[in-house]
Amino acid sequence: MTARKDRTGRSRATPRPFALWREVLAAYAAPALTVGAAGIATGQRDLAVAAVTSIAGTSAVVAFLVGAWLRNGGHPRRWTTGLPRAAVTVLLAVAATGAAALLGWVAAQWLPAHTPVPAGPRLERLRVDLPVSAALAATIVTLRWRSTLATPRR
Repeated sequence: MTARKDRTGRSRATPRPFALWREVLAAYAAPALTVGAAGIATGQRDLAVAAVTSIAGTSAVVAFLVGAWLRNGGHPRRWTTGLPRAAVTVLLAVAATGAAALLGWVAAQWLPAHTPVPAGPRLERLRVDLPVSAALAATIVTLRWRSTLATPRR
């Protein structure tokens, strides 16, 4: 039985090459559209604004950073290809989530206390928006990157 071909003529068994720009674009567009639509549908203006700023922006930045680090100029690191896919994904998602949670805390707690930036509900949102967006973006980019390797290991 022959492998079926997709629109471009490639076999479906052949993984699509990892394109960082495509991952960053998807990481921004997906939450911006879905969360933005939910904010508009429910009448939550602050959610619609957060969808295209803190939520989608964080997703795009994390997708870029994790994707660029994984790709490392086209030469993957030994542990990123040697460990099981789930382990690499969990490690990178936890690291991205921790960094984003720290950044959210700094924005919500430290900035108003130490700078002229006033405290407010938008800064408080960052304590949730940033870690959740970072976790999702890191997970998706890592899984998609691993699926493009020539010989993925379990």
